[in-house]
This record gives sequence, structure tokens and C-alpha cells, in this order.
Amino acid sequence: MKEWNRVAGRLLPALMVGALLAVPGAGGALAGEASVTDDSRLETDPPFGGPMNIEYAKVLWERLQGNNLVGPDSIRSYPYKGNHPHGQALEYLETMITIDNHEGVVMVKKNYGGEGDLDALKAGVLNEREKRLASITVMFQREDGYDSDHGNWYWAKFQPNGELEKNPKGMSLAGRVAKGANEGCIACHTSAPGKDYVFTHDRLMK
Repeated sequence: MKEWNRVAGRLLPALMVGALLAVPGAGGALAGEASVTDDSRLETDPPFGGPMNIEYAKVLWERLQGNNLVGPDSIRSYPYKGNHPHGQALEYLETMITIDNHEGVVMVKKNYGGEGDLDALKAGVLNEREKRLASITVMFQREDGYDSDHGNWYWAKFQPNGELEKNPKGMSLAGRVAKGANEGCIACHTSAPGKDYVFTHDRLMK
């Protein structure tokens, strides 16, 4: 029941941002688009944080910028109450983007800091987005075979300026983050209903 309450609490904000799913220019390649020079699928030990995954994260960030999903002038959605390990308040965007001829779903969660009740948190985000933004977590569904055991999701956690966040061991949070561990991105999202690693909906359920 606790898990369902968490899901229900996120479902309404996801529906509210439904009109943003068809982001103008999303999916198509942009002029001068960078490409991935290495195949991060080869990085399996460890499965995240290596140079190929970092390279892929840079290209991913560029695509997010090109589709106005991150940055000071990015598309905005209505904030809602967050939960650990994300921010006290969150914004959520979802659309399709293309990296190296692969089109996949991308989910962008903007994590905001702040204090107070829900109304205060929302007001803080609406009035001081750039000041309150703490980090941006991203899920991008890559090609079949990238990580078949976990929905082929590529995970990344960025600072507001596009630099990758690091875990306490100094590993960049990009790739199959914390695969095989009891805590972390994959472990948490394994509990999502629909077995698609997505809490906001079951649209990608297989």
C-alpha cells in the first residue's frame, strides 16, 4: 500500500505534463549533433562511471539541451512533492530523443531543494527555479541488448551545469548505475509496477 501511495502521488504530475510529451524538435537529429565515439555497452566491470559511459552522458546532455529539456530556458512543468533520494520538490518531463540513430524514451526529473510544506516547496520552485535546482536525474531507454535484464535503461545524474554527479567512492553516476547492488537507481526502480522500471506510468510495460 505504501508503494502504491508513492506511485499515485507521482501519477497526477505525470498526467499534468502529458501535453509536453510531444516536444518540438524531439527525436530528430540537430545540426552539428555529437556522436558517441565509444560503445559504453562494453563497460561491464564496473557497469557505470567509466570513460565510455561518461562520453555517452555528454552526448545525452547535449541532446537534452537541444530539445529544451535542461538549461535556464528549458520547458517547465508544475512541481510536485518529491521523495528521497530525489529532491524535496520535483519536475518531470518525458519525450523521445535520438542518439546515434537510436530513438528512445527519455525521462528527465529535476530535483529541487527547499524547506516547508508542499505549498512552500512549490512556490520556491516556481519563483526561484535556478536557485533551488539541486540536480537532474535522467533515464534514457537505449537499444535492445544494452541491459536487457533491466529494460535497457541508461541512468545518469547531472549537476545543473551538466557535470555528472559522483557517488561517495568518486564514481560518476552514468551508465548501469549500481547494477547488482542492493541500493541505487536500478535497485529502487526494480520495485516499480509494470516491471518497466518506471513509477509514473506503465506505458512501457512489456
